[in-house]
Amino acid sequence: MSDISVSKLANGVTVISEKITYVKSFSLGLWVNTGSLFETPDNNGISHFIEHMVFKGTKTRSAKKISDEIESLGGYLNAFTSKENTCFYGRGLNSHFGKTFEVISDLILNPLFKPADIKKEAGVVIDELHDIEDSPEEIIFEIFETELFKKTCYELPIIGTEETISNFSQSKLFNYISKQYATDNILICASGMIEHEACLKLANKYFSSLPHKSIPKKKKIVIQNSGNKKVKKDIQQSHFILGKSTVGYDNSSRTAINLMSHILGGGSSSRLFQSLRERNGITYQINSFLNSFFDISSFGIYFSTNPHLTAKAISIIKKELTKINSGDIKKSELDKAKEFMKGSLTMNLENITNRMMKIAQSYLYFNKVKLYDDVINEINNVDLEKINYFAKQLCNPDSFIQISIEPK
Repeated sequence: MSDISVSKLANGVTVISEKITYVKSFSLGLWVNTGSLFETPDNNGISHFIEHMVFKGTKTRSAKKISDEIESLGGYLNAFTSKENTCFYGRGLNSHFGKTFEVISDLILNPLFKPADIKKEAGVVIDELHDIEDSPEEIIFEIFETELFKKTCYELPIIGTEETISNFSQSKLFNYISKQYATDNILICASGMIEHEACLKLANKYFSSLPHKSIPKKKKIVIQNSGNKKVKKDIQQSHFILGKSTVGYDNSSRTAINLMSHILGGGSSSRLFQSLRERNGITYQINSFLNSFFDISSFGIYFSTNPHLTAKAISIIKKELTKINSGDIKKSELDKAKEFMKGSLTMNLENITNRMMKIAQSYLYFNKVKLYDDVINEINNVDLEKINYFAKQLCNPDSFIQISIEPK
């Protein structure tokens, strides 16, 4: 059994906990509502860079002590940055919840950002950037969203550019934290065998002294017309994305679109996998995707294949899009997609860190915690008429842009 409690500190910091009585561990996440979406071309990548830099030392802990204090207790710390959020999280045994809370809080409240560490870490992050650029199956998604969301706040890559990374300084990092790490932007979320009062007490201990601060909400974006793009690299395979934009988390239609995407290319029984790989044997990687943000999503099809087979692959994909665009999804396909989505959700929530992340993201996107039964009901309520309607709206192949990375 589990129960979820939500509280707010007087200064606006949100605290959410889920008590799970059958586990002996916890997952704790400190979320900041900031990412590349809130950056500019001049400081692009700073959210991700700060995520790296806080682990380099605080006023009370060296980089080694940060990891030692948690790992010596059998736990671990990690972090990630997206376009919309930065999350610092840890796992451990119930008895070490207080220590983990203390260390994660220290990372956020007391970073040093030593110039020497900034210079060294810039080299590490630039290496990470080069790794991404050397992986066509990774960088093609960055290129796709940059083109798709051109001239909007969504076009900037999470990691930044070599130029911006090289120009980060101590003052820039502290200025960004001062601006974006506002109390209204901070969410503390924990899941496990923990009491909400204990979580709230720790939140008050470490965060109640912060002055209340809000930041302006971002403006609704307007998508401009974008075109195709071809990149040449020293590779063997050709990599392609065909896609477009669609609704985000703030639109209830997203569930139907997600189901439609699964039917189109979400698994080995999907239409695209069967038509390209099984019947024609012309691609190893083929899948559809729906990458969602608050008010918009990128929807598309990714595949890689031999350069001599790309024209045939694209022709088959466009035929499948045309078929699904005609409204020919069958009830049996929808029923299978629903069961897959419900099964994936259920098994995903058997992991305690996934539970913490689902709860936090639900609150960040919907300003409430959507319960398991609510999500299952949303899936069950998608009918054949609704899914075929969105297939007709979205799957016109002439409305897709095309991004490719091809051999030189």
